[in-house]
Amino acid sequence: MKNKIKKINQSNRKIVFNILAIICIILFCTAISPVTMQNDTYYTVKIGESILENGIDGKDHFSWHEDLNYEYPHWLYDVMMYSIYYIGGWTGIYISTIIFACILGIILYITNVKVCKNHIVPFIITIGAMALIRSYVAARAQLVTFILFVLEILFIEKFMKNRKFGYALGLFVICILIANLHVAVWPFFFVLFLPYIAEYLICVILDLSLPSKIMKLIYKIQKRIFVKNQDKVKILEEKIEKEEEKAIITKKKREENRKNPYKIVVEKNKNVKYLILIMLISVLLGLCTPLGQTPYTYLIDTMQGDTTQNINEHLPLTLINQKDILGLLIVIIAILMLTKVKIKLRDLFMLGGLIILALMSRRQISMLVLIGSTIIGKIVLAFFRKYNCMNDLKVLFKGMTGFYGFGITLCIIIIISTNIYRPKIDDTYVDESTYPVKACDYILEELDVSNIRIYNEYNYGSYMLFRGIPVFIDSRADLYTPEFNPGCNVFDDFLNISNIGTYYENKFDEYDITHVICYKNAKLNMFLSRNYEYKELYSDDRFVIYERDKV
Repeated sequence: MKNKIKKINQSNRKIVFNILAIICIILFCTAISPVTMQNDTYYTVKIGESILENGIDGKDHFSWHEDLNYEYPHWLYDVMMYSIYYIGGWTGIYISTIIFACILGIILYITNVKVCKNHIVPFIITIGAMALIRSYVAARAQLVTFILFVLEILFIEKFMKNRKFGYALGLFVICILIANLHVAVWPFFFVLFLPYIAEYLICVILDLSLPSKIMKLIYKIQKRIFVKNQDKVKILEEKIEKEEEKAIITKKKREENRKNPYKIVVEKNKNVKYLILIMLISVLLGLCTPLGQTPYTYLIDTMQGDTTQNINEHLPLTLINQKDILGLLIVIIAILMLTKVKIKLRDLFMLGGLIILALMSRRQISMLVLIGSTIIGKIVLAFFRKYNCMNDLKVLFKGMTGFYGFGITLCIIIIISTNIYRPKIDDTYVDESTYPVKACDYILEELDVSNIRIYNEYNYGSYMLFRGIPVFIDSRADLYTPEFNPGCNVFDDFLNISNIGTYYENKFDEYDITHVICYKNAKLNMFLSRNYEYKELYSDDRFVIYERDKV
């Protein structure tokens, strides 16, 4: 009877803690959600509107360059965002960002609880993870795919344990959703399978005992050759028996090592065979999209171009400039190298792969933090178990689920969230210091936008096309490269013009530019402001518009 009461009390405490954790995560995620929209959000809304009007026609409708093909890499997200904007405007977009951020935080917490079999550590790690990726929380397709990737890890882990069809079905649905929401990251869906498969294949290869089998095969061949020489045949038969005995001894040692490994735990889970089948079927699900073969080609085409070498988020990570990530890596390496904590081989593969990806592209920091959080949670809990700290966690758990502990924890999160949100109180949805709001008003009122060819810079092109002004370039960088539109070098030309790597006048002649808008502090403006062939039409604190005299 007492045991039943204890179990009920423990269950009730878990419910109370989950309620506390979810409330705190919602408060924190709301605080880190940005009010001001990012560059990509503007073209996302406009493209969503275009899809509903014109369908997915494979054509660009927003630059003044003719006959550009556009692959609509996140068409479903674009339609969703436009629908939200149509109903609630920028306020609706902002609320949707908060909702997606909260869903991400809650799903991350649930996944960590299920994987780590604990509540305290997953809660702390979830708050920490959301803090580390706060700069990636925005009204962009990546925020939705973050949720799907975390769910993918949860479904894979659950499938590995009980092989239920529901988790396989969930993985198929996630695959299809990513292919339609954000096709550029669709290949990453398969990357998350690889550590599990690699661990299984290594176990299979080791269990084959190839050295012994090869030697046995050699002896058997020799036995057939010397079949008439009975003495040699007996010697070879003895060698074959020894190899068989050696294989049995090696197998026993291997099983003992797996039960009590020194550092790396290697598990041979037979469910991985079915996981491989799921992955192979998922490859075909890339066809479940109106984009044709785009899921299979988009990332390859992107990597072949030079956009990733010139866009900030795609550049390699410099650890000294990312001290929070550097600190995280130091802690992980210290625990693994300087303590007796063990790690599963698949987790080591996953963590190592994510670190390599993050070092290659700072954009992948988000995946390192989100997907790596489940592994970090297991490492931290293993450390606590190894050094007898679990009782301290139980005491803390009991305290936080009590009346005072609940209230204190909630107050701490409220204070932290308030301090994060306070600097954003006066933020607007559109930052006029970053985007040419008044300059666009002037263009729409004073210029014939259907008959001008305006040169603009990359960072605010998306806002201009949102306002209905045909652009020279915008943040859909791949659209303006020869990998997606043969013969199109707009992206490279923009880089050369903005960096004064080429004579701007020659390029303006080539594109038949009639007007120019640029930042006042841009390198280009230093030359245009002194060129009598450029007439200043408009100027404010940040932007200037010129009319070009081509005569």
